[in-house]
Amino acid sequence: MVIQIDNRLKTCELTLPLGKIKGIKRTTIYEDDYFSFEKLPYAKPPIGELRFKSPQPAGPWTGTLDCTQFDLKPVQKGLQTKVIEGVEDCLYLNVYSKKLKSDNPLPVMVYIYGGAFSVGAATRETYSPDYFMTKDVVLVTFNYRVDCLGFLSLKDPSLNVPGNAGLKDQVLALRWVKQYISHFNGDQNNITVFGNSVGGCCTHYMMCTEQTRGLFHKAILMSGTFHNLWAITPPADFAYRLAKHHGYKGENNDAKILKYLQGVPPLQLVNYNLLTLEDHKNGLINAFGPTVEPFVTEDCFMPKVPVEMAREAWSNEIPAMLGGTSFEGLFLYPGVVANSTLDFLPKDLLSVVPYEVRVKNTKEKNSEYSKMLIELYFGKATPNSELMLNFLDYQSYKVFWHGTNRTLHSRLTYARAATYFYRFDFDSPDFNFYRKKFCGNDITKGVAHADDLSYLFRNCNSFKLDKSSPEYRTIQRMIGIWTSFAATSNPNCQEISEVNWQPSTKEQAHLVLNISNDVKIIDLPEHKKLKIWNSMYKPESLF
Repeated sequence: MVIQIDNRLKTCELTLPLGKIKGIKRTTIYEDDYFSFEKLPYAKPPIGELRFKSPQPAGPWTGTLDCTQFDLKPVQKGLQTKVIEGVEDCLYLNVYSKKLKSDNPLPVMVYIYGGAFSVGAATRETYSPDYFMTKDVVLVTFNYRVDCLGFLSLKDPSLNVPGNAGLKDQVLALRWVKQYISHFNGDQNNITVFGNSVGGCCTHYMMCTEQTRGLFHKAILMSGTFHNLWAITPPADFAYRLAKHHGYKGENNDAKILKYLQGVPPLQLVNYNLLTLEDHKNGLINAFGPTVEPFVTEDCFMPKVPVEMAREAWSNEIPAMLGGTSFEGLFLYPGVVANSTLDFLPKDLLSVVPYEVRVKNTKEKNSEYSKMLIELYFGKATPNSELMLNFLDYQSYKVFWHGTNRTLHSRLTYARAATYFYRFDFDSPDFNFYRKKFCGNDITKGVAHADDLSYLFRNCNSFKLDKSSPEYRTIQRMIGIWTSFAATSNPNCQEISEVNWQPSTKEQAHLVLNISNDVKIIDLPEHKKLKIWNSMYKPESLF
């Protein structure tokens, strides 16, 4: 490995088997130095005939690649802003290394971003490595295709577009990391994959597909797994609907649809609204997401339903950590308000029952479940806008906590390696950036979905904290836990020395590490309600 560092210009050059790259030496908000290499191509540009297809590995380059800046987003339409932006040529990754030379290579942490399979980008605006760079680790972030560009699925085997291209991007990124991370002083035999929300779900998928066997060694699932209701998109004619929306006049023929959609400008392609009222009632949140592939190819990612994949997954042999935030449902506040959901709910009370439960039961049974859930969250009251927090509490379980709990029990049933269970409950008036993003000033308390990211990554809203503040202490705890687990497979560390966090067991699955103003092992506050959710499922379909 050849390393050249120019301290005067703060640049550094590495020579990879693919070619030379130039990075930069950066300083974090807390004045820790690290080495930054951004916009490293791990795949060929997925444009032209490669649109919607599996990614192809990037080839070598000539000259020295400038890897000092990166701010490209995959093509996407903002969930709240509706702003359309991004580029198709987006398959790049970033490597941030605390040290390029050390006696032993550093643990590697690979982060997968969330965004409802529709938005997201691996930029420092959202995922800056500042906090991680207080520790001796290598952090990798990367872009993958989202929306229809990442998840369009066609049934015709001759076209080779079975779906899950965005997940296959992630597999290729992990292969790149495994092959080349040693050149950044990373330990190719100690790689941890982690992600939040859809990124947690993707991490779970990475754990269970045969395509990633041996590519990493431990995993952290944050507020998202594929046991969540939104994790998979059922087969439908969304490709045909998308083509018609953009002016296609032909028949429902996969070859003709593919050719037509490959000619639509990328920013125009994601500007659509395909879901019907019936789709929404059936629990769909978007038209394009992970799907069981309609035919098997050499790089098939998902040959069968995820619940079955988990039972025999190779990752049952590696340690994992999973958990969520104490009020996940605050994430849904904007949508509930915009769609006046609580005004319509009393007219369709059966809709509170998860779709996957409703389709397997009689109307009478579903009515019984509906009454049970309404009483659990609203008591004797009829749901209305004054009971917003009650409804968001219900959504915490339906959308997030029940899936997390199912995954925990799946691991405790099938995995032979340790599983650590946590709950993030630190509430700050001005540093829980995601509650602020979702709720503005309407709701000023509660730990929202993704609020834990505020304490792992510096983002564009972050500010320098007093090191005696509870917020800074929480950053130290979170980084300590995450990096200790990455380094040793054990999350216990100096920053939480007041507890002895043990792996979960079937007998004590209700115990959880609660990360709040202090850190304690407690009985999971959600445990009783989760037992009621479990009661709606047949045991064999829970996990």
